[in-house]
Amino acid sequence: MGRSRYLRAAHPGPVGGLDPETPEALLECLTGVSELIGRPAVLIAMDDLSAIAVSRVAPVLRERFRIPHQPDNLPARVADKAELSRLCARWDVPHPETVVPASGAEAAEAAWRLGLPVVAKWSRPWLLPSGAAGLRSTTLVHTTAEARRLYERSAEAGSRLLLQRFLPAGPDTDWFFHGAFARGGHPLLAGSGRKELSWPVRTGLTAVGRWLPDPAVEEAALRLAERLGYQGILDLDFRRDERGVFRLVDFNPRPGAQFRLFTDASGLDVVQAMYLDLTGQRVPQPVGGAGRVFVAENYALLAAVRGTSLPRRRPAADPAPPKPGPAAERRQAGGRARADERGQVEAAWFASDDLRPFLAMLAAFLGRGAAKGARVLRGVPAQGRRTARAVVRAPRQRGRDRPGALSDGAVPRPVPPEASAEPDELVTR
Repeated sequence: MGRSRYLRAAHPGPVGGLDPETPEALLECLTGVSELIGRPAVLIAMDDLSAIAVSRVAPVLRERFRIPHQPDNLPARVADKAELSRLCARWDVPHPETVVPASGAEAAEAAWRLGLPVVAKWSRPWLLPSGAAGLRSTTLVHTTAEARRLYERSAEAGSRLLLQRFLPAGPDTDWFFHGAFARGGHPLLAGSGRKELSWPVRTGLTAVGRWLPDPAVEEAALRLAERLGYQGILDLDFRRDERGVFRLVDFNPRPGAQFRLFTDASGLDVVQAMYLDLTGQRVPQPVGGAGRVFVAENYALLAAVRGTSLPRRRPAADPAPPKPGPAAERRQAGGRARADERGQVEAAWFASDDLRPFLAMLAAFLGRGAAKGARVLRGVPAQGRRTARAVVRAPRQRGRDRPGALSDGAVPRPVPPEASAEPDELVTR
Protein backbone atom coordinates (compact mmCIF):
# COMPACT_ATOMS: atom_id res chain seq x y z
CA MET A 1 0.00 0.00 0.00
CA GLY A 2 2.87 2.36 0.74
CA ARG A 3 3.93 2.15 -2.91
CA SER A 4 0.49 2.95 -4.37
CA ARG A 5 0.45 5.96 -6.68
CA TYR A 6 -3.02 6.80 -5.33
CA LEU A 7 -1.84 7.14 -1.73
CA ARG A 8 -1.16 10.69 -0.56
CA ALA A 9 -0.51 10.08 3.14
CA ALA A 10 -0.69 7.27 5.69
CA HIS A 11 -1.46 7.62 9.40
CA PRO A 12 -0.41 5.02 12.00
CA GLY A 13 -3.15 3.11 13.76
CA PRO A 14 -3.77 2.88 17.51
CA VAL A 15 -0.78 1.97 19.64
CA GLY A 16 -1.07 -1.69 20.64
CA GLY A 17 -3.44 -2.57 17.80
CA LEU A 18 -7.19 -2.47 17.36
CA ASP A 19 -9.58 -3.97 19.91
CA PRO A 20 -13.24 -3.56 18.90
CA GLU A 21 -14.33 -4.31 22.45
CA THR A 22 -12.43 -1.28 23.76
CA PRO A 23 -12.50 1.27 20.90
CA GLU A 24 -11.29 4.21 22.97
CA ALA A 25 -7.79 3.92 21.50
CA LEU A 26 -9.25 4.05 17.98
CA LEU A 27 -11.31 7.11 18.90
CA GLU A 28 -8.21 8.92 20.14
CA CYS A 29 -6.28 7.91 17.01
CA LEU A 30 -8.98 9.03 14.58
CA THR A 31 -9.46 12.31 16.43
CA GLY A 32 -5.76 13.02 15.92
CA VAL A 33 -5.99 12.12 12.23
CA SER A 34 -8.96 14.45 11.84
CA GLU A 35 -6.97 17.31 13.36
CA LEU A 36 -4.17 16.72 10.84
CA ILE A 37 -6.53 16.60 7.85
CA GLY A 38 -8.32 19.75 8.95
CA ARG A 39 -11.69 19.04 7.32
CA PRO A 40 -14.28 16.21 7.32
CA ALA A 41 -13.00 13.17 5.41
CA VAL A 42 -14.72 10.01 4.22
CA LEU A 43 -14.04 7.05 6.52
CA ILE A 44 -14.51 3.54 5.09
CA ALA A 45 -13.52 0.50 7.15
CA MET A 46 -11.63 -2.12 5.13
CA ASP A 47 -11.90 -5.13 7.48
CA ASP A 48 -14.38 -6.56 9.96
CA LEU A 49 -12.51 -5.41 13.07
CA SER A 50 -12.35 -1.84 11.83
CA ALA A 51 -16.02 -1.85 10.77
CA ILE A 52 -17.13 -3.04 14.20
CA ALA A 53 -14.88 -0.62 16.09
CA VAL A 54 -15.75 2.40 13.91
CA SER A 55 -19.49 1.80 14.31
CA ARG A 56 -19.08 1.94 18.09
CA VAL A 57 -17.38 5.33 18.05
CA ALA A 58 -19.25 6.75 15.03
CA PRO A 59 -21.64 8.98 17.04
CA VAL A 60 -18.65 10.89 18.45
CA LEU A 61 -16.91 11.15 15.07
CA ARG A 62 -19.75 12.32 12.83
CA GLU A 63 -18.64 15.95 12.90
CA ARG A 64 -15.10 14.93 11.94
CA PHE A 65 -15.73 12.19 9.36
CA ARG A 66 -18.32 11.21 6.81
CA ILE A 67 -19.28 7.69 7.93
CA PRO A 68 -22.01 5.36 6.67
CA HIS A 69 -24.89 5.32 9.13
CA GLN A 70 -25.01 1.90 10.78
CA PRO A 71 -27.77 1.75 13.43
CA ASP A 72 -27.81 -0.47 16.50
CA ASN A 73 -24.20 -1.65 16.24
CA LEU A 74 -25.12 -3.28 12.95
CA PRO A 75 -21.61 -4.38 11.78
CA ALA A 76 -21.10 -6.42 14.95
CA ARG A 77 -24.54 -7.99 14.59
CA VAL A 78 -24.08 -9.19 11.01
CA ALA A 79 -20.49 -10.30 11.65
CA ASP A 80 -21.73 -12.39 14.61
CA LYS A 81 -22.39 -15.83 13.10
CA ALA A 82 -25.17 -16.67 15.56
CA GLU A 83 -26.97 -13.37 15.03
CA LEU A 84 -26.65 -13.73 11.26
CA SER A 85 -28.32 -17.13 11.45
CA ARG A 86 -31.27 -15.59 13.33
CA LEU A 87 -31.56 -12.70 10.85
CA CYS A 88 -31.62 -15.12 7.91
CA ALA A 89 -34.34 -17.20 9.55
CA ARG A 90 -36.36 -14.06 10.36
CA TRP A 91 -36.28 -12.71 6.80
CA ASP A 92 -36.37 -16.00 4.89
CA VAL A 93 -32.84 -15.82 3.49
CA PRO A 94 -31.51 -19.36 2.85
CA HIS A 95 -28.74 -20.24 5.30
CA PRO A 96 -27.02 -23.53 6.21
CA GLU A 97 -28.82 -25.40 8.99
CA THR A 98 -27.20 -24.09 12.18
CA VAL A 99 -27.21 -25.25 15.80
CA VAL A 100 -25.89 -23.30 18.80
CA PRO A 101 -25.25 -26.00 21.42
CA ALA A 102 -25.54 -25.24 25.13
CA SER A 103 -23.28 -28.05 26.34
CA GLY A 104 -20.65 -30.48 25.15
CA ALA A 105 -23.25 -33.25 24.98
CA GLU A 106 -25.50 -31.06 22.82
CA ALA A 107 -22.56 -30.28 20.55
CA ALA A 108 -21.87 -33.99 20.03
CA GLU A 109 -25.55 -34.74 19.43
CA ALA A 110 -25.92 -31.82 16.99
CA ALA A 111 -22.85 -32.92 15.03
CA TRP A 112 -24.32 -36.39 14.67
CA ARG A 113 -27.76 -35.09 13.68
CA LEU A 114 -26.43 -32.60 11.10
CA GLY A 115 -24.33 -35.32 9.52
CA LEU A 116 -20.56 -35.56 9.82
CA PRO A 117 -18.46 -33.79 8.84
CA VAL A 118 -19.91 -30.51 10.10
CA VAL A 119 -18.60 -26.95 10.04
CA ALA A 120 -17.77 -25.45 13.46
CA LYS A 121 -17.59 -21.66 13.77
CA TRP A 122 -17.03 -19.29 16.64
CA SER A 123 -19.82 -16.75 16.82
CA ARG A 124 -17.47 -13.76 17.20
CA PRO A 125 -14.18 -14.75 15.58
CA TRP A 126 -12.60 -11.36 16.29
CA LEU A 127 -12.47 -12.34 19.98
CA LEU A 128 -10.28 -15.41 19.39
CA PRO A 129 -6.98 -15.12 21.27
CA SER A 130 -3.97 -14.85 19.00
CA GLY A 131 -1.71 -17.88 19.00
CA ALA A 132 -4.21 -20.24 20.66
CA ALA A 133 -3.49 -23.75 19.33
CA GLY A 134 -6.45 -25.39 17.61
CA LEU A 135 -8.72 -22.34 17.76
CA ARG A 136 -9.60 -21.10 14.29
CA SER A 137 -12.60 -19.10 13.18
CA THR A 138 -13.85 -22.05 11.11
CA THR A 139 -13.05 -25.76 11.52
CA LEU A 140 -14.29 -28.88 9.77
CA VAL A 141 -15.25 -31.38 12.49
CA HIS A 142 -15.20 -35.08 11.58
CA THR A 143 -16.27 -36.76 14.86
CA THR A 144 -18.68 -36.10 17.70
CA ALA A 145 -15.76 -36.18 20.13
CA GLU A 146 -14.12 -33.30 18.24
CA ALA A 147 -17.33 -31.28 18.52
CA ARG A 148 -17.50 -31.92 22.27
CA ARG A 149 -13.86 -30.94 22.82
CA LEU A 150 -14.26 -27.79 20.76
CA TYR A 151 -17.30 -26.71 22.78
CA GLU A 152 -15.34 -27.15 26.00
CA ARG A 153 -12.99 -24.38 24.80
CA SER A 154 -15.80 -21.81 24.49
CA ALA A 155 -14.56 -19.73 27.40
CA GLU A 156 -11.08 -19.61 25.88
CA ALA A 157 -12.51 -18.64 22.47
CA GLY A 158 -14.53 -15.78 23.95
CA SER A 159 -17.80 -16.54 22.15
CA ARG A 160 -20.31 -19.29 21.45
CA LEU A 161 -19.71 -22.28 19.21
CA LEU A 162 -21.93 -22.86 16.18
CA LEU A 163 -22.29 -26.08 14.21
CA GLN A 164 -23.48 -25.89 10.60
CA ARG A 165 -24.39 -28.49 8.03
CA PHE A 166 -21.47 -28.96 5.66
CA LEU A 167 -22.12 -27.84 2.07
CA PRO A 168 -19.65 -29.59 -0.25
CA ALA A 169 -17.63 -27.41 -2.60
CA GLY A 170 -17.61 -28.09 -6.31
CA PRO A 171 -17.88 -26.45 -9.72
CA ASP A 172 -20.30 -23.51 -9.74
CA THR A 173 -21.02 -23.70 -5.98
CA ASP A 174 -19.25 -20.62 -4.56
CA TRP A 175 -20.77 -17.21 -5.29
CA PHE A 176 -20.49 -13.76 -3.77
CA PHE A 177 -22.30 -10.41 -3.78
CA HIS A 178 -20.85 -6.92 -3.47
CA GLY A 179 -22.89 -3.78 -2.97
CA ALA A 180 -22.72 -0.13 -1.94
CA PHE A 181 -25.91 1.14 -0.30
CA ALA A 182 -27.33 4.55 0.58
CA ARG A 183 -29.58 5.10 3.59
CA GLY A 184 -32.43 2.65 3.89
CA GLY A 185 -30.68 -0.09 1.97
CA HIS A 186 -31.02 1.63 -1.42
CA PRO A 187 -28.44 0.08 -3.80
CA LEU A 188 -25.99 2.43 -5.48
CA LEU A 189 -23.96 -0.29 -7.21
CA ALA A 190 -24.39 -4.03 -6.68
CA GLY A 191 -23.62 -7.30 -8.39
CA SER A 192 -23.24 -11.04 -7.95
CA GLY A 193 -20.26 -13.11 -9.06
CA ARG A 194 -18.92 -16.63 -9.14
CA LYS A 195 -15.70 -17.75 -7.49
CA GLU A 196 -13.94 -19.87 -10.11
CA LEU A 197 -10.63 -20.40 -8.30
CA SER A 198 -9.73 -19.79 -4.66
CA TRP A 199 -6.64 -19.94 -2.49
CA PRO A 200 -6.41 -22.02 -0.38
CA VAL A 201 -8.16 -24.33 -2.83
CA ARG A 202 -11.97 -24.53 -2.35
CA THR A 203 -11.90 -22.63 0.97
CA GLY A 204 -9.99 -19.37 0.66
CA LEU A 205 -10.10 -15.96 -0.96
CA THR A 206 -11.05 -15.38 -4.57
CA ALA A 207 -8.16 -16.02 -6.95
CA VAL A 208 -10.30 -15.91 -10.10
CA GLY A 209 -13.82 -14.50 -10.05
CA ARG A 210 -16.39 -13.53 -12.68
CA TRP A 211 -19.20 -10.98 -12.50
CA LEU A 212 -22.28 -13.04 -13.35
CA PRO A 213 -25.78 -11.74 -12.61
CA ASP A 214 -27.83 -14.34 -10.75
CA PRO A 215 -31.40 -13.44 -9.72
CA ALA A 216 -31.46 -15.73 -6.67
CA VAL A 217 -28.22 -14.37 -5.18
CA GLU A 218 -29.09 -10.75 -5.92
CA GLU A 219 -32.66 -11.00 -4.64
CA ALA A 220 -31.55 -12.53 -1.32
CA ALA A 221 -28.79 -9.94 -0.83
CA LEU A 222 -30.94 -6.92 -1.73
CA ARG A 223 -33.76 -8.12 0.51
CA LEU A 224 -31.40 -8.54 3.45
CA ALA A 225 -29.85 -5.08 2.94
CA GLU A 226 -33.27 -3.46 2.72
CA ARG A 227 -34.61 -5.18 5.84
CA LEU A 228 -31.49 -4.16 7.78
CA GLY A 229 -31.64 -0.58 6.52
CA TYR A 230 -28.00 -1.10 5.62
CA GLN A 231 -25.88 1.88 4.57
CA GLY A 232 -22.32 1.26 3.45
CA ILE A 233 -20.45 -1.46 1.59
CA LEU A 234 -20.99 -5.17 2.11
CA ASP A 235 -19.51 -8.43 0.84
CA LEU A 236 -21.62 -11.59 1.07
CA ASP A 237 -20.57 -15.20 0.44
CA PHE A 238 -23.02 -17.81 -0.84
CA ARG A 239 -22.71 -21.53 -1.48
CA ARG A 240 -25.08 -23.51 -3.68
CA ASP A 241 -26.29 -26.69 -1.98
CA GLU A 242 -27.11 -30.06 -3.56
CA ARG A 243 -30.63 -28.89 -4.48
CA GLY A 244 -29.39 -25.74 -6.21
CA VAL A 245 -30.36 -23.36 -3.39
CA PHE A 246 -27.96 -20.48 -2.72
CA ARG A 247 -27.29 -20.26 1.02
CA LEU A 248 -25.68 -17.26 2.68
CA VAL A 249 -22.61 -18.44 4.60
CA ASP A 250 -20.89 -15.16 5.50
CA PHE A 251 -21.68 -11.44 5.86
CA ASN A 252 -18.75 -9.00 5.77
CA PRO A 253 -19.72 -5.38 6.58
CA ARG A 254 -16.94 -3.88 4.42
CA PRO A 255 -15.45 -4.10 0.90
CA GLY A 256 -14.32 -7.54 -0.19
CA ALA A 257 -10.81 -8.13 -1.46
CA GLN A 258 -12.15 -8.56 -5.01
CA PHE A 259 -14.39 -5.46 -4.98
CA ARG A 260 -12.73 -4.12 -8.15
CA LEU A 261 -14.43 -6.93 -10.07
CA PHE A 262 -17.64 -4.93 -9.78
CA THR A 263 -16.57 -1.92 -11.84
CA ASP A 264 -18.89 -0.60 -14.50
CA ALA A 265 -17.96 0.63 -17.98
CA SER A 266 -17.16 4.13 -16.66
CA GLY A 267 -14.82 2.83 -13.91
CA LEU A 268 -17.29 3.22 -11.04
CA ASP A 269 -16.81 0.69 -8.21
CA VAL A 270 -18.47 0.26 -4.81
CA VAL A 271 -15.89 2.38 -2.94
CA GLN A 272 -16.21 5.28 -5.38
CA ALA A 273 -20.01 5.02 -5.28
CA MET A 274 -19.89 5.16 -1.48
CA TYR A 275 -17.58 8.19 -1.57
CA LEU A 276 -19.90 10.07 -3.92
CA ASP A 277 -22.94 9.30 -1.76
CA LEU A 278 -21.27 10.31 1.52
CA THR A 279 -20.04 13.60 0.03
CA GLY A 280 -23.48 14.53 -1.30
CA GLN A 281 -22.63 14.02 -4.96
CA ARG A 282 -24.76 12.29 -7.54
CA VAL A 283 -23.94 8.64 -8.07
CA PRO A 284 -24.27 7.88 -11.80
CA GLN A 285 -26.41 4.98 -12.91
CA PRO A 286 -24.10 1.95 -13.39
CA VAL A 287 -23.62 0.96 -17.03
CA GLY A 288 -22.33 -2.46 -18.11
CA GLY A 289 -19.70 -4.44 -16.26
CA ALA A 290 -21.28 -7.90 -16.13
CA GLY A 291 -18.93 -10.57 -17.43
CA ARG A 292 -15.75 -8.95 -16.11
CA VAL A 293 -13.09 -11.29 -14.73
CA PHE A 294 -10.96 -10.61 -11.66
CA VAL A 295 -7.58 -12.35 -11.33
CA ALA A 296 -5.33 -12.15 -8.27
CA GLU A 297 -2.33 -13.24 -10.26
CA ASN A 298 -0.12 -14.86 -7.62
CA TYR A 299 -2.99 -16.70 -5.89
CA ALA A 300 -4.57 -17.71 -9.21
CA LEU A 301 -1.32 -19.35 -10.25
CA LEU A 302 -1.06 -21.16 -6.92
CA ALA A 303 -4.66 -22.37 -7.17
CA ALA A 304 -4.13 -23.53 -10.74
CA VAL A 305 -1.01 -25.49 -9.76
CA ARG A 306 -2.33 -27.05 -6.57
CA GLY A 307 -5.96 -27.42 -7.54
CA THR A 308 -7.89 -27.46 -10.77
CA SER A 309 -6.79 -25.73 -13.92
CA LEU A 310 -7.87 -22.23 -14.85
CA PRO A 311 -11.49 -22.26 -16.06
CA ARG A 312 -12.12 -22.40 -19.77
CA ARG A 313 -14.49 -19.92 -21.32
CA ARG A 314 -17.88 -21.47 -21.94
CA PRO A 315 -20.13 -20.89 -24.95
CA ALA A 316 -22.25 -17.76 -25.03
CA ALA A 317 -25.32 -19.62 -23.81
CA ASP A 318 -26.01 -23.08 -22.51
CA PRO A 319 -28.43 -25.12 -24.64
CA ALA A 320 -31.84 -24.92 -23.05
CA PRO A 321 -34.18 -27.87 -22.58
CA PRO A 322 -37.67 -27.61 -24.06
CA LYS A 323 -38.99 -26.00 -20.86
CA PRO A 324 -36.09 -24.33 -19.05
CA GLY A 325 -36.39 -23.87 -15.31
CA PRO A 326 -35.02 -20.96 -13.25
CA ALA A 327 -31.54 -22.51 -13.05
CA ALA A 328 -31.32 -22.94 -16.82
CA GLU A 329 -32.53 -19.36 -17.36
CA ARG A 330 -29.82 -18.09 -14.99
CA ARG A 331 -27.16 -20.04 -16.87
CA GLN A 332 -28.35 -18.63 -20.18
CA ALA A 333 -28.36 -15.07 -18.84
CA GLY A 334 -24.85 -15.59 -17.45
CA GLY A 335 -23.72 -16.97 -20.81
CA ARG A 336 -25.07 -13.94 -22.66
CA ALA A 337 -23.33 -11.61 -20.21
CA ARG A 338 -20.05 -13.45 -20.73
CA ALA A 339 -20.41 -13.12 -24.49
CA ASP A 340 -21.20 -9.39 -24.28
CA GLU A 341 -18.36 -8.54 -21.89
CA ARG A 342 -15.67 -10.89 -23.20
CA GLY A 343 -12.07 -9.90 -22.62
CA GLN A 344 -12.48 -7.54 -19.63
CA VAL A 345 -10.08 -8.62 -16.90
CA GLU A 346 -9.21 -6.86 -13.64
CA ALA A 347 -5.79 -8.14 -12.51
CA ALA A 348 -4.34 -7.67 -9.05
CA TRP A 349 -1.20 -8.87 -7.29
CA PHE A 350 -2.12 -9.26 -3.64
CA ALA A 351 0.49 -8.68 -0.96
CA SER A 352 3.31 -8.03 -3.41
CA ASP A 353 5.51 -7.00 -0.51
CA ASP A 354 4.90 -10.35 1.21
CA LEU A 355 7.20 -13.13 -0.02
CA ARG A 356 5.12 -15.97 1.36
CA PRO A 357 2.74 -16.33 -1.65
CA PHE A 358 5.72 -16.26 -4.01
CA LEU A 359 7.60 -18.87 -1.97
CA ALA A 360 4.51 -21.06 -1.77
CA MET A 361 4.07 -20.79 -5.53
CA LEU A 362 7.72 -21.67 -6.10
CA ALA A 363 7.46 -24.64 -3.73
CA ALA A 364 4.33 -25.84 -5.53
CA PHE A 365 6.12 -25.84 -8.87
CA LEU A 366 9.30 -27.43 -7.53
CA GLY A 367 7.38 -29.93 -5.45
CA ARG A 368 5.32 -31.11 -8.39
CA GLY A 369 8.36 -31.30 -10.63
CA ALA A 370 10.43 -33.16 -8.04
CA ALA A 371 7.63 -35.64 -7.35
CA LYS A 372 7.22 -36.32 -11.04
CA GLY A 373 10.96 -36.80 -11.45
CA ALA A 374 11.05 -39.22 -8.54
CA ARG A 375 8.27 -41.28 -10.08
CA VAL A 376 10.11 -41.39 -13.38
CA LEU A 377 13.26 -42.68 -11.70
CA ARG A 378 11.51 -45.17 -9.42
CA GLY A 379 10.86 -48.59 -10.96
CA VAL A 380 10.07 -47.44 -14.50
CA PRO A 381 11.12 -50.18 -16.94
CA ALA A 382 13.80 -49.53 -19.51
CA GLN A 383 11.56 -51.10 -22.16
CA GLY A 384 7.84 -51.23 -22.68
CA ARG A 385 7.06 -47.65 -21.53
CA ARG A 386 4.29 -47.16 -24.08
CA THR A 387 2.82 -50.54 -23.29
CA ALA A 388 2.71 -49.77 -19.59
CA ARG A 389 1.03 -46.47 -20.37
CA ALA A 390 -1.72 -48.18 -22.33
CA VAL A 391 -2.43 -50.59 -19.49
CA VAL A 392 -2.72 -47.76 -16.99
CA ARG A 393 -5.29 -45.96 -19.10
CA ALA A 394 -7.42 -49.04 -19.66
CA PRO A 395 -9.14 -49.15 -16.20
CA ARG A 396 -10.56 -45.67 -16.78
CA GLN A 397 -13.10 -47.03 -19.30
CA ARG A 398 -16.64 -47.64 -18.18
CA GLY A 399 -19.48 -49.33 -19.97
CA ARG A 400 -17.30 -50.73 -22.79
CA ASP A 401 -18.04 -54.06 -24.39
CA ARG A 402 -14.35 -54.91 -24.63
CA PRO A 403 -12.45 -54.72 -21.34
CA GLY A 404 -9.21 -52.82 -21.72
CA ALA A 405 -10.44 -50.54 -24.55
CA LEU A 406 -9.10 -46.97 -24.41
CA SER A 407 -11.28 -43.83 -24.28
CA ASP A 408 -10.74 -43.21 -28.00
CA GLY A 409 -11.71 -46.75 -28.88
CA ALA A 410 -8.16 -48.01 -29.46
CA VAL A 411 -7.14 -51.34 -27.96
CA PRO A 412 -3.87 -51.36 -25.96
CA ARG A 413 -1.07 -53.46 -27.26
CA PRO A 414 -0.20 -56.52 -25.14
CA VAL A 415 2.39 -56.02 -22.43
CA PRO A 416 5.65 -57.87 -23.04
CA PRO A 417 6.67 -60.18 -20.18
CA GLU A 418 9.72 -58.07 -19.25
CA ALA A 419 7.77 -54.80 -18.93
CA SER A 420 6.22 -53.58 -15.70
CA ALA A 421 2.63 -52.28 -15.86
CA GLU A 422 2.90 -50.27 -12.63
CA PRO A 423 1.33 -46.84 -13.18
CA ASP A 424 4.03 -44.64 -11.57
CA GLU A 425 4.11 -41.21 -13.26
CA LEU A 426 1.19 -41.94 -15.54
CA VAL A 427 -1.42 -41.77 -12.79
CA THR A 428 -0.92 -38.05 -12.30
CA ARG A 429 -1.30 -37.06 -15.96
